[in-house]
Amino acid sequence: MPESPILLVPYMWIGDFVRCHTVVRLLNQRFPEHPIDVLTTSMVAPLLDYMPGVRKGVVVDLPRTRLAFGQHRALAKRLEAEGYGRALIMPRTWKSALAPALAGIALRTGFIGEARFGLVNDLRFGERRLPRMVDRCATLALPEGVEAPSQWPLPELKVSATELRAWRERLGLPPDGRPVVALAPGAVGPSKRWPTAYYADLAQRLAAEGTWVWVIGGPGETEIAAQIVRSGWGDIRDLTGPDLRNAILALAAANTAVSNDSGLLHVAAALGTPAVGIFGPTSPWHWAPLNPIAAVIETASRLPCRPCHKPVCRFGHHLCMRDISVDQVGTAIRQATLTVPAAP
Repeated sequence: MPESPILLVPYMWIGDFVRCHTVVRLLNQRFPEHPIDVLTTSMVAPLLDYMPGVRKGVVVDLPRTRLAFGQHRALAKRLEAEGYGRALIMPRTWKSALAPALAGIALRTGFIGEARFGLVNDLRFGERRLPRMVDRCATLALPEGVEAPSQWPLPELKVSATELRAWRERLGLPPDGRPVVALAPGAVGPSKRWPTAYYADLAQRLAAEGTWVWVIGGPGETEIAAQIVRSGWGDIRDLTGPDLRNAILALAAANTAVSNDSGLLHVAAALGTPAVGIFGPTSPWHWAPLNPIAAVIETASRLPCRPCHKPVCRFGHHLCMRDISVDQVGTAIRQATLTVPAAP
């Protein structure tokens, strides 16, 4: 008879969701006979298809700004039917623990967060002593009091060659021996975005060198992508859209990715695609992928306001991003591209 499954309740932002695969891998090591399911929104659910060690996703789109008790109760009934014996609840919010508690999951592990006494019955303390998100999430997968390892298991995303070929054929992107660079110009908050004009300049230079340039992102990046495509000539493609799977497959096919500090940087790194990460107001130590990336790009200017971790520049100058030159990023791309073969 199979062991009772484990439910993972992660953060639902793309980068944090990718980080949760470290927790999946830890749980697979500790409980190899227990299936691992992951609560997910419809937006990030495609990531689960490429995460080894996950049995399935439980898809639900709960409101972010209100409790919606009825929807939590309906979710609890779905969870109860699965017979989960344990739940790991990464977010510190009260409502993130509500459905697992209503479902009667026997062991519910999480940080105390918003005074979640009763909702979380395996309470952990010391969250604020762990400055990195990955440390906070992964610690919950360890027995209480056990020291963290020197290196966490790295997140992994695996895409089959068969699916990649079918995707390229469907979108009219047949491999022709040229290197492919994927640009991810979006980010949560304008301060984390390298200027669109810089991305456009970079795309023009790459296309002029014979590189295939794909601009990726969600619906919020469609206008940015249109500006980049309009600004140049050559093979610059707009692949933005509402389906995250499109960006995942584009990053899997690319030789190199260039991204702001955003979720797609984590996707590229977990896929093993050489990635150039551009960091302005945020600290790479705190927020860069756990996986190695080809290059971390930061301004050489001495700015006392950096890192501020603010979504909007408080001073209006945005120098932490504007002082990063196209030449600097282009050099990093060339160095990364030389180490990998042409896209399959």
